[in-house]
Amino acid sequence: MNIVTLLIVWVVTSISLLIISKLPLGVEVDSPQKAFFSAAVLGIVTAVVRPILRLIFAVPDLLTFNLLSGIFTFMIAVVCFSIAAWLVEGFRLRFGIWSAVLGAFALTIINSLIYKLLGV
Repeated sequence: MNIVTLLIVWVVTSISLLIISKLPLGVEVDSPQKAFFSAAVLGIVTAVVRPILRLIFAVPDLLTFNLLSGIFTFMIAVVCFSIAAWLVEGFRLRFGIWSAVLGAFALTIINSLIYKLLGV
């Protein structure tokens, strides 16, 4: 991944977090600066935690013949979203795990829509 792609992902995720914070999902971000910082932390957490959790979920994934692969991937996204909110002051999940589930789902959808609009 080159630096331009990384910056685009960072900005898109920041904008998505700001949008999500305006929806009634229980995800709160105090300011655009906090969204920018939260997006960076989310990226770092995902880069570190995803390989570890993929390894942990490898056995159940194989036992279910990859039928639940999407669910495991989504669970990893929820865990990373939760950890990022826990680490960043000013990024909160008002309804705990439910806000993490809804926030991770919304982040996926909003990021996809923004990328589609940008033609990326």
